[in-house]
Amino acid sequence: MDILCLVLALPLAAGLDFSYHHTAELEAFLREVHRNHSSITHLYSVGKSVEGRHLWVLALGRFPTQHKIGIPEFKYIANMHGDEAVGRELLLHLIDFLVTNYHHDPVITKLIDNTRIHIMPSMNPDGFEGTKNPGCFPLEGRYNSNGEDLNRNFPDGFISNPSTVQPETQAVMDWIKTETFVLSANLHGGALVASYPFDNGNSVTITSDGISTTLDNDVFVHLAKTYSTSHATMHNGHVCEMRDPFTGGITNGFGWYQVGGGMQDYNYIWGQCFEITLELSCCKYPPEEELPSFWNDNKLALIEYIKQIHLGVKGRVMDKDGESIADVIVEARGRRHVCPYKTNRDGEYYLMLLPGIYVLNATAPGYKSVLQMMNISDGTQDFSALTYDFILPDVSAAPKLASCPTTPRYTESTSTTLKPAINTLILISTLYAVFR
Repeated sequence: MDILCLVLALPLAAGLDFSYHHTAELEAFLREVHRNHSSITHLYSVGKSVEGRHLWVLALGRFPTQHKIGIPEFKYIANMHGDEAVGRELLLHLIDFLVTNYHHDPVITKLIDNTRIHIMPSMNPDGFEGTKNPGCFPLEGRYNSNGEDLNRNFPDGFISNPSTVQPETQAVMDWIKTETFVLSANLHGGALVASYPFDNGNSVTITSDGISTTLDNDVFVHLAKTYSTSHATMHNGHVCEMRDPFTGGITNGFGWYQVGGGMQDYNYIWGQCFEITLELSCCKYPPEEELPSFWNDNKLALIEYIKQIHLGVKGRVMDKDGESIADVIVEARGRRHVCPYKTNRDGEYYLMLLPGIYVLNATAPGYKSVLQMMNISDGTQDFSALTYDFILPDVSAAPKLASCPTTPRYTESTSTTLKPAINTLILISTLYAVFR
């Protein structure tokens, strides 16, 4: 940590300039990075935008081209609202920082060797290119070329979405299905706060405090606080103009304002991936000369957040012959998800849990369920979560297994009590629609 802080304090190195990089420049930079650091990078596209621009991703890791058992997958996504431009540039500078310091800084080297990091600088390149009158609140650019808000376009765990799934949204959904993502964040602008799920909710999830919580609320609060406290000023709860303060620089998404079809909820419900939303600038598209300050404010937080992927426990589920078993539900007692968290094709599971004592349950058809109590410590400093492999004995009777429906829903209870002053919430949600 000390060496990393020293590196972060060094003067800005010559290399990637602090300006807004349009599509051709962004692609050229990513190709150059891959060409110069091919041993630890892999450049690929997950799909195309409405206007045919690639959704580029640069993966970094000791094995950048493919998933390796035991190495968790992380992702950063920026610029899903095309007019929110700071995150796009921060991720380009993060890429530059990581490849430059690999084999020079031990923290960065361990991070890359023990994590596969996927970085998508722009999910909405059409919106970015179409942004008019850049400034704090651009007149155009938020939506994709079909006029859709991509952060309202994902399947929702509480409501039915009427909108057609957009190409950019579908590309990200397909991407999530192909990788074993464990932790993620999406970068936005228009406020200064770390927001955590749920963004939507109902009587099952909304508390008397007016927030909508997941079963892993303790983990999400920790993740949001990790970014906020590592950021230069976010933890102070600084207020953007005409905005309420955020205690500690964090907020529950629904507690701030309600969002249906958001990406962070989709990741948690469908993707088995913990994602938070990072609002990184009061001004959505500030002048270029302010970009160095944004990088200095965020660079430590961007690194510290990635390290959190090594919280909790990971491992494999195998039969008595040592063969991997896919689609085994592995969850901690008291944290059963509406869409159960299952092992991947290699029999791997990853569960993000804070240090403590937990009982894990592994359940699969044709096998007897196995319960295991374990004491989980903080693995972030060692860049490895606790490792525990389950061995499932054969049984003759197959238990009935909970499955993940196409559209899982948090089913309303009989109570009609929702968040207090829900009509006020809807009004506030409408006023805040130009953010997140």
